[in-house]
Amino acid sequence: MSEKSARILICTPEITYLPDGMGNISNKLKAKAGGMADVTAALVGALFEQGADVHVALPHYRRMFGVEIGNLIDKELARYREILSEDRIHLAEDRAFYYRDTVYSYSNSGANDKLALAFQRELINNIIPRVKPDVIHANDWMTGLIPAYARRLGIPSLFTVHNIHTHKVSLADIEDAGIDAAMFWNLLYFDRPPAHYEETRETNMVDLLCSGIFASHFINSVSPTFLEEVVEGRHDFVPGNIAHELWNKSSNGVGCGILNAPDEEHNPSTDDSLHTTYNTTTVVEGKRENKVALQRELKLTEDPDAPLFFWPSRLDPVQKGCQLVTDILFHMVSKYADSGLQVAVIANGPHQEHFHNVVHHHDLASRVAVVDFDERLSHLGYGAADFVLMPSLFEPCGLPQMIGCLYGSLPIAHDTGGLHDTVQHLHANQGNGFVFEDFGSDGLMWAVDQAMAFYSQTPKKREREVQRIMKEAQARFTHAECAKKYVELYQKMTERPVLPNVAT
Repeated sequence: MSEKSARILICTPEITYLPDGMGNISNKLKAKAGGMADVTAALVGALFEQGADVHVALPHYRRMFGVEIGNLIDKELARYREILSEDRIHLAEDRAFYYRDTVYSYSNSGANDKLALAFQRELINNIIPRVKPDVIHANDWMTGLIPAYARRLGIPSLFTVHNIHTHKVSLADIEDAGIDAAMFWNLLYFDRPPAHYEETRETNMVDLLCSGIFASHFINSVSPTFLEEVVEGRHDFVPGNIAHELWNKSSNGVGCGILNAPDEEHNPSTDDSLHTTYNTTTVVEGKRENKVALQRELKLTEDPDAPLFFWPSRLDPVQKGCQLVTDILFHMVSKYADSGLQVAVIANGPHQEHFHNVVHHHDLASRVAVVDFDERLSHLGYGAADFVLMPSLFEPCGLPQMIGCLYGSLPIAHDTGGLHDTVQHLHANQGNGFVFEDFGSDGLMWAVDQAMAFYSQTPKKREREVQRIMKEAQARFTHAECAKKYVELYQKMTERPVLPNVAT
C-alpha cells in the first residue's frame, strides 16, 4: 500500500477565488486587499488540480462573500458536507469578520489586531484540531502566532513573507482574545528577551511577523532576490529583528524565495474585460482595437499608433516609485509629442493628487488620464498598453510586470527584488523589458527613452519581439511552476509525498 499523501492546511486572511471542485461555496469566497489573495488562490488552485489533499482556512467575511446573515452559506456548507466526506474550506467564525467591507482597516490599527487574533483563535482552537494537517502554511503577520503553535504540536510549518509589515500585541491581548498563549509563549519573538511569563505578559510586546519567521520550520519570500536583498542588509526600511531572523533562516538552509505567478484570468485570448481578445498571432490588431477603446473611455486622443504607458499598481510613493513618474511626466509627454505618447494611470493611492496637479497645471488631459482603480478597466489597460510602468524602490515580488508580458505590454522596471527576477533588459532579441539600475527620475527617463527607441523600430520587428516575449511569459509565469516549488518544500518538511501517486 502506498503512503498517504500529506495533508496541507493553508491559512490566509485573503483569497481571490477557490477551485469549483472544492465545494458549492467556492466561487463566493473572495476577499482581496493585495497580491496575497491572488497568490494564495493560484497556489490552492494548482495544488487542488494536481490532486493534493489541500485545505484552506480563512475568515468568514459574510458581507464580502455576499451573504449578510449567512443563511445561504450555512445551507451550502451543509449540502457540501453531504457531497464530500470532509470539507476542504474552513471559515473562521467571529462577528468581527461578518460585516466588514474590506480585509483590513486602513484607519484603525487596533481593529486589525483584533481581526488577526480572532482569526488565529479559531485556527488554534477549532480548525487545526479538526483538520489534523501534516503541514501548516501560514501567510504574513495575521497568522504570525500559528508557527509557534504548530511547533509545539510537532507539525511542520511554512511561513510565507509577502510584505515587510508587522503588528505588535501583548501576551495579555492574545489571552484576552481566547488563545492559550502559555502553551507556546516561549516560541514567540518579543521586543526584549523575556525573563518569565508573568514578567513579560503585560509589557513585552510580541512581534507577529517576526514570530512567524522565528518559530516556523521553513520560510519563503515571494521572490529569491528580495530575500537576498533583505539578508544582505540592502533595505534600511526593514526592521533589524525581521532582517536578522530572515538571515538566520536563510543561512541555515531553511529559507528561500519562490516567485509568484499571475492569476490565470490574465489571459488576453479569454479576458472578457477586453474590447477585443487576442493571442500571439493577432496581438498587433488586438492591441490597436483595445487602445482605441481605452482612449475613448478615458477621454484621451484616439490614436491607435500612439505609444501608451500604463500605471497598474497602487500610487504609494514609499514603495512603488510613482513620484518618479510625476517628476518626469511633463518632460516625457513633451519630448515625444510628435509620436503622441500617452499615459494611463488606473490606480488609487496617496500620490494620485500629484498626478492630477501635473495634468491640470500643464493641460495634459488629452494625453494623460488619471482615474480610480477599476478591475475591468485595469484589464483593458494591459490589453491596450505598449508599456507597463514598474519603477518600485523595492518589490517583494510584483505581478503587474508579469501580467504585462502576458499581454504584450513590456515592463519598464527598476532593478530590484522580484522585478530583477522577472524583467531582463531587452537587447539583441533577448530580454522582456527595460531595466534601470539607479533609482531616480533620471534612471526612469533613461528607461522610457529605451522603450521609445524600441517603439520606433519597424512594426514588423516590434511585432516579432512582442510575440516572443508573450510566448516566453506563457511558459514561465505559471501556477504550475509556482506550485511545483511549494510541493517540493512541503515534501522536504514532511518527507512524505504531497501529491497522490498516479498510475501510468
